[in-house]
Amino acid sequence: MTSRIDQTFTSLRKRNEAALIAYIMAGDPSLAETEQLVLELERAGADIIELGVPFSDPIADGPVIQQAAERALRNGTSLRKLLPMIKQIRTKSQIPLVLMAYYNSIHAFGPEHFCREAVAAGVDGLIVPDMPADEAGPLKAPAATAGLQLIFLLAPTSTPERRAFVARQSNGFVYYVSLTGITGSKLSDLGDVATNVEKIRKVSATPIAVGFGVATPEDAAKVSAIADGVIVGSAIVRQIAAGQQEQRMVNRVADFVRSLKAAMVPRRLENA
Repeated sequence: MTSRIDQTFTSLRKRNEAALIAYIMAGDPSLAETEQLVLELERAGADIIELGVPFSDPIADGPVIQQAAERALRNGTSLRKLLPMIKQIRTKSQIPLVLMAYYNSIHAFGPEHFCREAVAAGVDGLIVPDMPADEAGPLKAPAATAGLQLIFLLAPTSTPERRAFVARQSNGFVYYVSLTGITGSKLSDLGDVATNVEKIRKVSATPIAVGFGVATPEDAAKVSAIADGVIVGSAIVRQIAAGQQEQRMVNRVADFVRSLKAAMVPRRLENA
């Protein structure tokens, strides 16, 4: 059975479009509002939603997402509470959902149990930022058995051998980190990003999504011309944080996502 992630990229490729992958922190400001955000962001043009699982020591994340995780944890959000919310979303939407979770949370749940329960709830993919592809043994078999796609990260510093290995291991899409550093950093040399995306493309037919540093519609437009997916995280989470006291917070965030999608341009024909 073809996954929702694969179906989405196939459909977009036929239209020569890149996917807009919107990241939000689950439970920030509440799980109920997270559910609202997922549904509204889909209406605003998001093609895939990445849900962060709050963790006390998110080493890959910058201050914006760290603070969102702290708010979510204070609200009592956990992986176990998140899955029933996803099940509820699945009664209203079939948008692909990817969890970004640190391995401690999964280990505490039990990898096999987690993978089964995640897929049963409606999760399509999983990113574990502190588990590289060559250390993912505890998750690979349970994920494959359950039908959960494991998505791995590649960095600008990755060697050719590393690029080929990670690209082969990654399902759904390859997550290319556009810069060395933490989430929320500024996108700099797009020429290097384009070069590295092409290098990955030569060793993998899996779609390539670019994240870290994409903060504005202009950034989204530039990245959408060279990649199969554009991942926007900190900029969206910042909008959520700024609007927490506003009744129109969800609409405000949806408007921002709509502006990102509207700015994205058709991909180059050789990338189609």
